[in-house]
Amino acid sequence: MKIWNVSQPDKKTANRLSFGCGITSLAAAVLVSRGFTSPDDVIEKYNVDMLSDPFLIRDMKQAAEIINYAVDQGQRICIYGDYDCDGVMSTVILYSYLSECGADVFYYIPERSEGYGLNTAAIDDIAFKEAELIVTVDNGISAAAEAEYIYSKNMKLIITDHHQQGEVLPRAEAIVDPHRHDCTSDFKFMCGAGIALKLIAALDGGDYTTALEQFGDLAAIATIADVVSITGENRFLVSYGLELINNTDRPGLMALIESAGLSDKKIDSRSVAFGIAPRINASGRFGSPQTAVRLFLCEDYSEATELAENLETLNTQRKTAENSIMEEIYTILDSDRSILRSRIIFISGNGWHHGVIGIVAARIMERFGKPVFIASRSDGEIRGSARSFGEFSVFGALSYAAEALEKFGGHPAAGGFTIKADKEYQFRCLLEKYAAEFHKNMPEPFITAEASLTSDLLTMENVSGLSVLEPFGTDNEKPLFYVEGIAQSISGLSGNKHSLIKCEIGGKSFDILRFYISPDRIPLKSGDLFMAIISLGINEYRGRKTISMIAEDILPPAFDQKKYFAAFGAFEAFIRDEELPANYYPVMLPNRGTALKVYAGIPEVNGIGFDELYIKIMDQKLNYCRYCTAVEALRELGIISVSSKENKICRLPVKERKDLLSAPVLLKLGSMIKK
Repeated sequence: MKIWNVSQPDKKTANRLSFGCGITSLAAAVLVSRGFTSPDDVIEKYNVDMLSDPFLIRDMKQAAEIINYAVDQGQRICIYGDYDCDGVMSTVILYSYLSECGADVFYYIPERSEGYGLNTAAIDDIAFKEAELIVTVDNGISAAAEAEYIYSKNMKLIITDHHQQGEVLPRAEAIVDPHRHDCTSDFKFMCGAGIALKLIAALDGGDYTTALEQFGDLAAIATIADVVSITGENRFLVSYGLELINNTDRPGLMALIESAGLSDKKIDSRSVAFGIAPRINASGRFGSPQTAVRLFLCEDYSEATELAENLETLNTQRKTAENSIMEEIYTILDSDRSILRSRIIFISGNGWHHGVIGIVAARIMERFGKPVFIASRSDGEIRGSARSFGEFSVFGALSYAAEALEKFGGHPAAGGFTIKADKEYQFRCLLEKYAAEFHKNMPEPFITAEASLTSDLLTMENVSGLSVLEPFGTDNEKPLFYVEGIAQSISGLSGNKHSLIKCEIGGKSFDILRFYISPDRIPLKSGDLFMAIISLGINEYRGRKTISMIAEDILPPAFDQKKYFAAFGAFEAFIRDEELPANYYPVMLPNRGTALKVYAGIPEVNGIGFDELYIKIMDQKLNYCRYCTAVEALRELGIISVSSKENKICRLPVKERKDLLSAPVLLKLGSMIKK
């Protein structure tokens, strides 16, 4: 569950935006919720219809002049990329353009085993191939030592990157990175492929015509895949690129769209993020990035189809490895529930594929709403990846735990690290210490509804009008809305994998879909009032259009989220042995009647969701903290099981009578009350 934030946008401001921008009242409400107050503000930030002058970026002019001179003089040029989607697209873009210009050019992308960025072995190989100039794409800004090595090999270096500058800039003929401390360009959020696209425009005297027409599609894919801000110039670039993608004649892209099962659908930012980009990334994670580069460079559809099928196989391997690690993690959590009660989640395993532990960390974070650090032991190393949200900084935590680490890097939301031998426990303790010291109140996951909807706002025109806000992505997420209604019926779809809730909102009938939640996990029955956070869209079937509603979360109206999160936080703090106010402990203590009520609420077959059970039996006497304690006591006594994977409670066979008060959690709670 996540905290619901429901905005109440000012109606007068929304009306002003609706009239001034020529948009529907619902789209205007979203913009007001996101801080827009005037039509001029909207036009400035949303109606970007071009990319800015590439020469506004520091050193762009020098880079263009040096590369053009190298092409004219027949100097051998190496494009040095990266193995992720952004690095692959960047490489293809610049290599293709220079090849078409007649340059003596080749590319080098390190395998994942080589690590990110420039390395001396790769530089030796490039020098052996008699390169005179290396141009990096999507890397290089932190490669000070490697830059010096390049010059020791009598080669020159141009860096194009979009990552943050460190304390020292590397030696180079030009360093093109908007995040340079001395770069005054207005827009800072291009991905590596976006910078490569701007470099091509600079090579063409500042004209974007060729760059956009030939490579706008690839730059758009990279922009979405690299999860950079879809605002400003990126908004224009993604919009332009999606048009190209939906009308593509590029063999590699056509084959990839076909293999992803998207050939009969309109490609949008979501289908790129979840359909196209993962297959490109799988190349660098489970095979070689060369496969993805070859796919986008090839001009023969038969060859492209074969390469796309290879990526499909690699992507399947990625999913298998990812799911296998997830299952191992759930087993670990089921055997040691204290991990889930920590302020942060740290889990390690043997031989987990380094190419997916970052994805796994993100999934665990989304599942449990806490910062997550995942490490894999292999080849004598303990390497890991971390993900976070809110104000908890991954980089801050890793810096605090530096004495237990061989190396680390990252930023507030994500990072990578290598743990010193025999220092896992110390690393875990330092992470917890950092969290307790700097985050007394840990960040809580939340979802934001842009506005509360009444039935009069739920019109085809209003919902269709939300399309003006596309493309959606980072910093311009698809809007969510709050609704209240009455459930009429709840049924299963796809073998009860999903749920369909037929309901009434303001006297009108609607269908709400709840994906990946079975009907028994919906905390409602026919006739119940409910509140929900939903997204909106338009369905069209046999020429008939209907409003689509997809629920992100759905609850009965009596559910008090504020009390829920406060109670759960107190329960976890108690489990962690953190001191609580003395009056908390008696309120947390369940009696035998409470335990029996909890046990009786669990169906004998298939069990019930953790929160669904609480909603089913909640009353004024059963606060959520006491409920959690009762469940923990029953679990410790072996009467029930609680699944980490599904957050589901199931009954277990009971062969002998159990003394409730013998449960460790109740003994501990009793001792605190006596104190």
